[in-house]
Formats: sequence, structure tokens, C-alpha cells
Amino acid sequence: MRKITVFILGVLATSLLFSCSQEEKKVSDRPNIIFIMSDDHAYQAISAYDNSLIETPNIDRIADMGILFTNASVTNSICAPSRATILTGKHSHLNGKIDNHFPFDTTNITFPQILQQAGYQTAMFGKLHFGNNPKGFDQFKILPGQGAYYNPDFITKNEGNIRVEGYVTDIITDMTLDWLSNERKADQPFMLMYLHKAPHRSWLMAERHLEDFTNRSFPEPATLFDDYSGRTSPVAEAEMSILKHMSWAGDNKVFPEVMDELGIAEIGYDKIRYENEMKRLTPSQREHFLNAYSKINEEFKKAYPSMTEEEIMKWKYQRYMQDYLGTIQAVDENVGRLLDYLEANNLMENTIIVYTSDQGFYLGEHGWFDKRFVYDQSFKTPLLVAWPGKTKAGTRSDEMVQNLDFAQTFLEAAGVEAPSDMQGESMIPLLTGNEDKWTRDEVYYHYYEYPAEHMVNRHYAIVTKDYKLIHYYYVEDQWELIDRKNDPMELKNVYDDPAYSEIRKDLHERLDKLREKYKDNSQLSQRYIDMLLEDASAGKVFGVSKERVDEIKERRKKVESQ
Repeated sequence: MRKITVFILGVLATSLLFSCSQEEKKVSDRPNIIFIMSDDHAYQAISAYDNSLIETPNIDRIADMGILFTNASVTNSICAPSRATILTGKHSHLNGKIDNHFPFDTTNITFPQILQQAGYQTAMFGKLHFGNNPKGFDQFKILPGQGAYYNPDFITKNEGNIRVEGYVTDIITDMTLDWLSNERKADQPFMLMYLHKAPHRSWLMAERHLEDFTNRSFPEPATLFDDYSGRTSPVAEAEMSILKHMSWAGDNKVFPEVMDELGIAEIGYDKIRYENEMKRLTPSQREHFLNAYSKINEEFKKAYPSMTEEEIMKWKYQRYMQDYLGTIQAVDENVGRLLDYLEANNLMENTIIVYTSDQGFYLGEHGWFDKRFVYDQSFKTPLLVAWPGKTKAGTRSDEMVQNLDFAQTFLEAAGVEAPSDMQGESMIPLLTGNEDKWTRDEVYYHYYEYPAEHMVNRHYAIVTKDYKLIHYYYVEDQWELIDRKNDPMELKNVYDDPAYSEIRKDLHERLDKLREKYKDNSQLSQRYIDMLLEDASAGKVFGVSKERVDEIKERRKKVESQ
């Protein structure tokens, strides 16, 4: 009897040891996840995509180690809604964060919460954009709202509100590396969100880059002087023109006193935006800034009185590129610091590293800055993913992936079942060389923030590798069909071209099915219109006056009566 008892105990002990070792293996096999995201970083400004503007050798390292997506896109090209989609795995109309105006519904379940509950150590550093107490994080230090480039404030989990002297891109990286060095637990997988403010407007580069970038010149895009003919009226009505809507002081760093001397009128929140940035600088920082831009201002004073409109456009474009790309230089340097740390500390082998942006951005294409439209420069976003040992190095994919897919991708990688109401598709098959298991060949897009700053009409769209079918539904009611292969610059609406009648019919049917699949409909759209108009009529929406709202309402009545 004693021998039988000993045998049974031995079997039980062996089973327990096997179970424990399996559980340890399961925990240790789960990959770490590092999600790097910049704000408004155009794919055109990453040399892995296009090196005509800037070299980004450190960001490119991620593509060299893994996969670069050429058709990655967003569901709604505007900052906070994109971030809400990433966190929830749901389209804007379901997670409720449709624009930058309305608050994020904190009852949403986010993938960091799920990973935290599944045993991941979680941390966030940098720009979240909404909320001050992100759920599902063991540690966080985030910028309030848009944050500041110099001497930024942070909302922290354990230290209250703090201000840190220095340049924001460097500081966010310092915080990230400090956490990896001193707070990361070696016996737990981790999920780290490393989120840059740059290159968001109003583009202040680090002091170390001022002399270099303010003396560079950049090639102009072919569509810089687009006249918007051949497309719908919302395209021409958008207020994103570098010439007409990019501010002199706030954006192009023309000193306010120079504006006054030349009699140049402000554009929007021009001098206020400039002064808000300047008052944050230390005396030393301010002196360095003024020294770098004094030469530009002196040359501009001499040239401006005789400049043509075309010459002003070209001048403003160069100024825009100098500052925008100057901020990206610091992002690339700091991504390099993080990658170097991972390599030095043997953290590359079982870590998924993602580099992306919350959306794309116009770098003079169509004469624009900003984003919002479903045209490629704002709709598409950079996406580079490395997962050493899983992802074949140096590969490219043109599959239709979206920011909607991150949540389910990370959950599958961690071996955690995704909630059934998430709407994305895990990218794991594409990351691991199983492309035949990828099922999507079209994506859905919906933009809401109108009337508001930049005045881009509300629209939704279906996008395939070959075509875009776009419906502008407020304030206008117009359709647009873009042939992506034959018209890569997106200059011609072929919706009424008889040669595209069958394609148009097919896309309409597919769009209807997509809207049904993602649970979007006209009733939801109208509710969101009514909500924003109510606030806009009360003067609560940034960038639009009560009088402008009244004009839009009258215009809509005329459209509906036709």
C-alpha cells in the first residue's frame, strides 16, 4: 500500500512540475509588445517609404528587421479618434470617439486592460491626447491634451502633475528607458506604448537641429498648385491650404513684429499660437530659437513686398518642411536610442516592435497640410513591424490593414481571446508568412468633424487596392470615384464616367455590405451631426463661429430641397 501511495504521489508531483513548467513556458513565450506611435507622421517622411525628403535610418531599422506595410490605413483620419480605435478595436461610430470635440467614453474596454488582466506589465509614456487616467496601465506619464514641445507638463500615475525641462521627444524617451531599466519586471511580459507628440503642429524642432534644418531646401510635390478641378466641391472648400490657412507666426515662425511691420494680417490663432510656445522657453532656449529664425525673418522682410502669390506659396512650403522634418529628426534619433537599448539588453528576440502614426499627413500634396480626407496622404499611415524569429526580415506587404487591427493582433500574439465586439482582423498571419489566411480586400473609412477647424465635409468610403468610392453627405451630398492605379495622385473623379459604370455599381453594393458589417448607418450619422451642430451653435466647437454654423444650416436646407 505504501508503494502505491508513493507511486501516486510521484505521478502527482511529476504532473505538477510538468504543469508548472508548461505554465512558465506559456508566460515566457508570450512576446513583449512595444507600440511606437508618432503624431501626424506622414509615410512620405520615412525613408523606408521615400527618401526624397529625409533620411530616417533608425525607423528604417524596424522595416529592415521585419515588414513594411504599403497599404496600411486609418478608419478616421484625425488624432483622438484614431487613438480610440487603436485602443478599442472598434470604429469611431461604435466606440463613440468620432472627433476631437466629444470626450472618450471611458466605459470602453481597451486592449491594454485585457493584457494587464492577462498578466502583462503595462506602461504608457507620451501623448494619449484624451483623458488623464488611462485604464489598464501599471505606469503612465502622459502629456495633457496636445502637450508642448519645450519644457512639457505631464500627468503621471504616481507623481501628480509635473513639468520637465527639455525637449519633449527626448524626455518621453528618457521616461521610457527609465521604466525599462528600473520598473520592468523580468518575470512578466510587458506592453509598452511609447507615444511621440512630434511631428504635430506647430512644429518646433530641437535646439540641436535648428541651424541644419532652417538652411535646407526640399523638393516640391507635383500637386502643390492643385486647382481642385475635376472633383467634388468639398475638396475645393477645405481650409487646409498652405498658402491661405497656414499661419505666419504660429506655423511659419514669422516674428509678430515683422508681421506688423509688413502689414500682414493674422491667419486664425496666429500670434497667440506663437506666443504660447515662446513663453514656455527658458531664456537660453529662446535666445537659440530667435537666433536661428532671425536670418529667415530678415530675408523675408526684404523679399515679401515684391513676392507673388506663387512665390509666397513656395516660401511657406519650404518653411513648413524645414520645421516639420526637423521635428522628425529627433523622433528618429530617439527611436534609435530605444532600439539600441533593446539590443544591448537582449530584449529583441521575443518582442514585437511597431512603428506607426495616428494617421498620415499632407506635405504640400494638393497644396495642403493637415489630414482628414480619405485621399492617400492622410488615409494611409506608416506601419513597420518587427518580430524577430516570426517575421521575415526586409519584407513588404500591400494588404489592406488598418489601425482597427492592432488590438486583435496584440491579443492573439499574447494568446488572449479578443472580445467578440472588436471589429478588426488580427495581422498575425501577415506577420508570420501565412498571407493565405488574411481575408480582407477592402476597408471602411468615416470622417465626422464638420463643421469645425479645416472645414472638411463629413464623408465615408470604401477603399480597395484599386478604387475608392467616397460619399460626402454633409453639408453636400456628392459621390466621388477614384481609380487608384491609373490616377495615383487622385486628381480625377470618374464617378459619372460611363466606362466605370460596372465598377461603380459593384463598389456601391460592397459599400452597403461594409456599412452593415460594421454597424454604421444614416441614423447614427444624423445623431452625430445633431450633437455637433448643437455645440457649434452654442460656440463650443473650436475653429467655427456661430455665424458660420447658421450659414451651413441654410446651405444644407438648399441642398435637401434640390
